[in-house]
Amino acid sequence: MNTKQFLDQQFLGNTVGQYLLCGAILLVGFGLRRLLSRIVSGIFFRIIKRHTAGVSEKELNDFLIQPLSVVLFLFTLFLAFNVLDYPASFTHDLDRSEPWPKRLAFAVYQIGVISALAWVVLRLVDFAELVYRRRAELLTSTNTRLDAQFIPFAKDFAKVMILIFAFLVMLGQVFNVNVTALIGGLGIGGLAVAFAAKESLENLIASFTIFLDRPFQVGDLVTVGGITGTVEKVGFRSTRLRTAEKSYVTVPNKSMIDKPLDNLSLRTARRVNFTLNFGHETTREQLLGIAADLRIFLHEHPQILPEEVQIKLAALTQAGRDLSVQYFVQVATYDEYLTVKEAVNYRILEIVEAHEGVFATNTTVVRMVTDPGITSGTGQASDGSII
Repeated sequence: MNTKQFLDQQFLGNTVGQYLLCGAILLVGFGLRRLLSRIVSGIFFRIIKRHTAGVSEKELNDFLIQPLSVVLFLFTLFLAFNVLDYPASFTHDLDRSEPWPKRLAFAVYQIGVISALAWVVLRLVDFAELVYRRRAELLTSTNTRLDAQFIPFAKDFAKVMILIFAFLVMLGQVFNVNVTALIGGLGIGGLAVAFAAKESLENLIASFTIFLDRPFQVGDLVTVGGITGTVEKVGFRSTRLRTAEKSYVTVPNKSMIDKPLDNLSLRTARRVNFTLNFGHETTREQLLGIAADLRIFLHEHPQILPEEVQIKLAALTQAGRDLSVQYFVQVATYDEYLTVKEAVNYRILEIVEAHEGVFATNTTVVRMVTDPGITSGTGQASDGSII
């Protein structure tokens, strides 16, 4: 038997040559899929390069090579199995011209292609989000923080729309469903679904309200519903807050709109209010000197509002003399606020030490009184009581 005769032998309606060609196409396609994906990704990057400042070709490859490899391998499968013939005995449906195994395989293939293409588009959305985020980091405009808030939301919205579109295409192309009639015939069923998803719809509408009204932005420190934290992300359904304890709190967008919200980042200044407790050893002249020097220091501090400085002798108590201090710090972040407050406290210590002031201490004085009518052991007090 020569080579030609061997290749012409038939099994299940196909020659050995057809099977070998099918296997060769599969091997070549599987082996070259990543290389071809890298080439396609590189060509695409060169086309959009002038719009991708701050993003490298490697980052695009990280997004696209894997889904493109799947798409190219599916294309290889189509080429490979298209060279095979299906036996006519497999055709059981007289209304169909194609054998049922081929129709089944093609349906599975269509589902795979639609899913893979949707995966590619989803990765492109991720890449677009990276490009705009890098661009926002490079810019110093006032819209940078708004972009940081809107970009993740737009990415999530685009992904949802892509998945819905891919699902509808799958219904129409693979299962021959009349998508237009399906959408138009939702009727009461659509209302039932909408009612069941009432909370989700309310949160979705609230997310649009947040973007339109802008009560806060990503990076703002807010208090809502007794929770204080920094806004890290605004999504479809919820807003993510990072608290001072570094915990990650998820708050429904509806709550962010319905409940009173205090945007602490929009405060023009932060108030500091405390009381200095001096002992009775501190004289009037010392108190006046301490108050005067502290007032001068606070008025001259560049980050403190001079017109809001209040230093008063607030009370005279049994423990001592209370000097109340209040001032407002003009800073953008909480860390800067703590830094200014620390500097003021150290300066207060210096002023008090310079004037030899004495802080009050919580002490209990016990006076022992000896009754001359009491003798050692059991005795009788002067009032007649037995001790």
